[in-house]
Amino acid sequence: MSMNKQGRKTDIKQPTSDRDDAKTHSGNRALQIEEPILFDLGDTQTTGVDFAELAPFEHRLNGMERLDDFGLAGLSEPETMRHYVRLSQKNYSIDTGIYPLGSCTMKHNPRLNEKIARLPGFMDIHPLQPQSTVPGAIDLMSELAHWLMELTGMKAIALSPKAGAHGELCGMMAIKAAHEAKGSTKNVVLVPDSAHGTNPATAALIGYKIRSVPAQEDGTVTVASVKEALDDDVAAIMLTNPNTGGVFEREIVEIAKLIHEAGAYFYCDGANFTAIAGKVKPGDLGVDAMHFNLHKTFSTPHGGGGPGSGPVVLSKRLAPFAPLPFLAKEGESIRLVENASDHAGEASPFGRMTAFHGQFGMYTRALTYMMSHGSDGLKQASEDAVLNANYLRASLSDYMSLAFGEDHICMHEVLFDDAFLKDTDVTTLDFAKAMIDEGFHPMTVYFPLIVHGAMLVEPTESESKASLDQFIEVMIALAKRAKQGDAEPFLNAPRFTPRRRLDETGAARKPILRWSPDDETLT
Repeated sequence: MSMNKQGRKTDIKQPTSDRDDAKTHSGNRALQIEEPILFDLGDTQTTGVDFAELAPFEHRLNGMERLDDFGLAGLSEPETMRHYVRLSQKNYSIDTGIYPLGSCTMKHNPRLNEKIARLPGFMDIHPLQPQSTVPGAIDLMSELAHWLMELTGMKAIALSPKAGAHGELCGMMAIKAAHEAKGSTKNVVLVPDSAHGTNPATAALIGYKIRSVPAQEDGTVTVASVKEALDDDVAAIMLTNPNTGGVFEREIVEIAKLIHEAGAYFYCDGANFTAIAGKVKPGDLGVDAMHFNLHKTFSTPHGGGGPGSGPVVLSKRLAPFAPLPFLAKEGESIRLVENASDHAGEASPFGRMTAFHGQFGMYTRALTYMMSHGSDGLKQASEDAVLNANYLRASLSDYMSLAFGEDHICMHEVLFDDAFLKDTDVTTLDFAKAMIDEGFHPMTVYFPLIVHGAMLVEPTESESKASLDQFIEVMIALAKRAKQGDAEPFLNAPRFTPRRRLDETGAARKPILRWSPDDETLT
């Protein structure tokens, strides 16, 4: 038993070898059920459901019908339910603990959002319904668009992109359309060394050449480095602000001016907008296009809890090129324009990003979050996210090594390197795996690439001081143990999970994608 900084009793016990080696006849540990794969639970020769013999019938699949067995394990309904429920209980989620993934922003998803998203007028509509039957849904999309444009100081928006990278693609396609409309053949995009990997991939996907811009030690980009990389071939720059190291780009206004003078456009990766929402309008900084990750900034579910949504705001320079469908005001009403020929305005959409209008359920959740907070609440959320990150920075600086030095104030995330682990035989990966044994999801590791052994921690505004103090206490304990030479628990971590450490590199390079009863690698 120990005391934390508030004098609150904590019960963080060191794992013992007895506990690690304890075995039961079943392999289960109380409510922690040893769950086999489906093919070990059932077999392909039986089924948990009785089907009547099919009467003779004529296939209508033009020779495409299946001729062999499905090869699926046959299970009863209770067996199937138990299997997936037990798997769900092994999953770490934002509802079970802090998720300190830097740059991924795993914040709490308020249940009010879910309640509103499940209202019949929102949940039960279909994208092919006539617009006259869904005026409320269109009004909601218009209200969301208004909030997003107001927060960024931009003139147009594309709601349809379905994720951050999809939004990047949308913004860059608008930039390419704008150049093509002017007859420009510019074909180079500037990407800082510290950028998200999706940035250069997105630009390359639509035919641009990538030119890297070196970053300073803190990951920021200078006017001088941009000027050196700039020439008549540059079509755009893709810059994240705050950058991937959690630092605000101090020369962003001057960089934007330089880019515009060269006849290029400024794309800002909005992945880290959660640090400045309500505080800074990217449009005022000179940004021409920026995507949002609604899950990162506005609390919609992330990853498998999604689906994602990545709306893109556009400046006046790019507004005419917003993709279909887009919202247009006609008299006192708002209409979703599905075809450019149906609109009398000056729009020149570059095309369509997706079949329909996007992820409507995510629009509902995001707007609920915004309206619950109000403009002042969104500003406070950004301030709290930055405050929490700097609280971690200050609390851990004596035990872990800060990538940019102790005096460097961060934004919404704090970046450590592996210097504090030097000569300990413990790596960044080992440290992260040991966090799992302590009941914490690891932070983002080995990213950004400009920092050796990077550990990027983002607490978000969702976490209380008590939650952060518990996290800090564990991080300090692990750092002390590593420095004291007790490397064994790190090298074998995680020890208390249903499965031990995997060969992740081997699994990625030689994945086994089909189960076979004769495959010895699965035993």
